[in-house]
Amino acid sequence: MEKRRLSFWEIWNMSFGFLGIQMGFALQNANASRILQIFGADVHELSWFWIIAPLMGLIVQPIIGHYSDKTWGKFGRRKPFFLVGALLASIGLILMPQAEIFIAFLPALWVGAGMLMIMDASFNIAMEPFRALVGDNLRTDQRTLGFSVQTALIGFGAVIGSWLPYVLTNWFGVSNRDEDGGVPMHLILSFIIGAAILVGSILVSIFTTKEYSPEELAKFEDEMAHQQTKVADANPKESSLLDIFDDFRKMPTTMRQLSWVQFFSWFGLFGMWVFTTPAIAQHIYGLPITDSKSEAYQNAGDWVGVLFGIYNLVSAFYAFALPYIAKKFGRKLTHSISLIIGGLGLISIYFVPNEDWLILSMVGVGIAWASILSMPYAILAGSISPMKMGVYMGIFNFFIVIPQIINALIGGPLVKYLYNDNAIFALVTSGISFLIAAILVVKVKDVDDVIKQQ
Repeated sequence: MEKRRLSFWEIWNMSFGFLGIQMGFALQNANASRILQIFGADVHELSWFWIIAPLMGLIVQPIIGHYSDKTWGKFGRRKPFFLVGALLASIGLILMPQAEIFIAFLPALWVGAGMLMIMDASFNIAMEPFRALVGDNLRTDQRTLGFSVQTALIGFGAVIGSWLPYVLTNWFGVSNRDEDGGVPMHLILSFIIGAAILVGSILVSIFTTKEYSPEELAKFEDEMAHQQTKVADANPKESSLLDIFDDFRKMPTTMRQLSWVQFFSWFGLFGMWVFTTPAIAQHIYGLPITDSKSEAYQNAGDWVGVLFGIYNLVSAFYAFALPYIAKKFGRKLTHSISLIIGGLGLISIYFVPNEDWLILSMVGVGIAWASILSMPYAILAGSISPMKMGVYMGIFNFFIVIPQIINALIGGPLVKYLYNDNAIFALVTSGISFLIAAILVVKVKDVDDVIKQQ
């Protein structure tokens, strides 16, 4: 048997939920640092609060991957996880910027951090099964397109989320400053809108997508190819959650090689997300990094949201070109060049003369971001069995969250003690990390390419 070739719009609908997931992520990435600063967090403490995000991924994704591999019922295999994750994430989105209002008897800073934890855990519950669904439903020759469409939707969702506070203020007159020093209304309203779109987009994927049963997956030709090439063991067996550790030990060679690429890619991304607002406020606008409640700082933060939207918009369009570029030059070279462009974009932030030039820097970041979200997964999907797709996509997340945890622990002390409170050097470090990842891509074995050559 062979999997049915899906049309572009079937692939689009299958991944449409990523639009809402990434809109929520974008709101969090662009605004969580300044919300936490409004609640009283010091800039040196920001990375420690952000450690919640990768910790949730480390714990949640492998567990969700394991159980989504084993789940099959009238609601499907991956779909129940989409819906539960979306509903929980929407609660976190609504409550985080309103922590002082809804839970007045606890410190707002800790409530905000708690809502950040709920959001991240919930995003991970929804996200991992989406990654696995592409591997489940698409043939080998459509996987690059599938992950690229996901990346495009991630880009469009992130643009909406990143630009929403700026648009509400400059187009609709919603205030970006609270007279009492609290979270401005434009952020509160943005998070509520994000929650609504998140749930709606997930429902589109649930109602328009059919899943293959585990029995059907076991009969497809790409599964048989894995058996013949001994890439992975596809024989179904009784298993428990503890088998995750055995699966980790037996991970394919390609996955081990990609782990180092992912490590340096996501170490760089985490530093960018945490420190871009204080770095640009300080380095470009000339503001003290402790001045988080001023109108000037809020304007700088809104511009960071616009910049994040730009890199996500670039990534959305570049994602459509990636399948054609990868077909001509190979996935590895495509990913390596994209990372180099992104690394140079981050480093260039140190040298730009004003905030307008930052748009060019973000174009480079957007190219790298599109490739990071698609090429490693397209390469990985060819090296693992469809019967283990969920758990290995979850385990692969280890190499996304571990570098973020490390950056979370050392990022603040580096800014304070090594960079002498110059947050801009955290972004330069992120750019160098991208360049290291680009070099490491060369050593990765793309199994799909090997099978084609045979």
